[in-house]
Amino acid sequence: MKVIDFKPQGICATDIKVWINDDDTVADVQFTRGCDGNHKGLVSLCKGMKADEVVSRLKGIRCGMRSSSCPDQLARAIETR
Repeated sequence: MKVIDFKPQGICATDIKVWINDDDTVADVQFTRGCDGNHKGLVSLCKGMKADEVVSRLKGIRCGMRSSSCPDQLARAIETR
């Protein structure tokens, strides 16, 4: 299992940790700070999903006028694997 510790930019969360299984599926995700309910929803949807599929679905999502979002930053974290 691989653990990614990612410092997001442009969002409320200050840290994202992602656990990737050996079969390249998302085992778990943990956000530090930010919108707890939204993060729990993201985690629930991503668990068990192939990492590339998560990136494909979430990369580029914006939050209002911001150039990024929590889903986008999660995708970027996974890309660093």
